[in-house]
Amino acid sequence: MSQLRIEDVKQLNALALAYMGDAVLEQKVREHLLLIGRAKPNHLHKEATHYVSAKAQSMVVHKLIEENYLTEEEVAVFKRGRNAKSGSVPKNTDVQTYRNSSGFEAVLGYLYLTKQVDRVYEIIDYAIDIVEQSKGATT
Repeated sequence: MSQLRIEDVKQLNALALAYMGDAVLEQKVREHLLLIGRAKPNHLHKEATHYVSAKAQSMVVHKLIEENYLTEEEVAVFKRGRNAKSGSVPKNTDVQTYRNSSGFEAVLGYLYLTKQVDRVYEIIDYAIDIVEQSKGATT
């Protein structure tokens, strides 16, 4: 399989970055749920939605920005993703929440495709912690 060059990644549509970021986040959340012992298949999907929903991602990215956790480059990618017009919004969320989640996913996709995998996983691990704190759960 050929690889995207960093120059190519920087030219990708923000929604393409979000598409990749969604997949990376989903995989890490599934792995996290299995590692903490949540292995009942009928509960896994429901549990995963606590981490990957637009509402959760919007809450996480607000906290990351508020804490200056993201680099300037990551904030710029977030804004590209947030401002991208997808043409549709899921029924269960508002436009702003959906756009914020797309921006967050774009950051993850950008970092993953530019081979900054350690940073991707650092952000995702922190995002999982933020969600668990908001649920009142302990890790």
